[in-house]
Amino acid sequence: MDLRTLRDLSAIADPIERARALSRAMTEQQGLTEEAARMRRGAIAEAREAGHTLDEIAKALGVSPGRVSQMRKGPTARAPEPPATKGARVIVQRALPTDPATRASVSLFLVEAERQGVSPGRKMLYVGPEPASEHVAACLRVQPGDEIIARRKMMTANDVPVRIATSYFRADLFSGTRIAEPEFVKPSLQAAIVALGYAFGHAEETLTSRPATRFEAETLELEPGEWVVQVLRASYSTEGTPIHILETICASTRHIFTIGQVGGMDEF
Repeated sequence: MDLRTLRDLSAIADPIERARALSRAMTEQQGLTEEAARMRRGAIAEAREAGHTLDEIAKALGVSPGRVSQMRKGPTARAPEPPATKGARVIVQRALPTDPATRASVSLFLVEAERQGVSPGRKMLYVGPEPASEHVAACLRVQPGDEIIARRKMMTANDVPVRIATSYFRADLFSGTRIAEPEFVKPSLQAAIVALGYAFGHAEETLTSRPATRFEAETLELEPGEWVVQVLRASYSTEGTPIHILETICASTRHIFTIGQVGGMDEF
């Protein structure tokens, strides 16, 4: 992202849409962060002057009202201290590959966490259109920057944030369906996909360790310099159509990844 792109974003008339576009740019591009943050503060201030509440702005940006308050105050703002009763950071497990019975459940994370004896929670952060990043575009077989549908939520264990899970879908296949609607899809996301006529064929799952982006570090309350583990699962129909890309960003110090062997095989 160069200065010209940044100026184009700052020229968006709608202040909430301007703040949302700048947030996406800051997440995907680490350069010019300070200037983008300054412009975002101005966009949020303008939205407030226009009569928008913190709750309205937070919902549009996919963050909490408290996070919007931090954005308004700038780099000197400090994140609130965690409650003294929260206790030590938890460790949760993430199985690879995912057990089919767990994958078909209401929530992969809720089922796994309950089995491990921790109290799970989840919060929807954002549902709506956004430009496809390069690795997601490759899985969905679209061009980088093409508009896709994102469903982003945060997972907690014993009230500690541990994962950011984002489901991506092709806009040309899923716009106007329940997949594109806000809040959680019931009884499950997989059931909604099947109801639209898609049958699961195969999936490809990759794991990558990398430094956290600013958005990931703030959302997961990571320590300075802490890395994340990105698990990318691309699911395709029996006809080879990309029907669900799930990107799970895991706080690396709060996870153990268990690797299982396919049943019925005697090779080791």
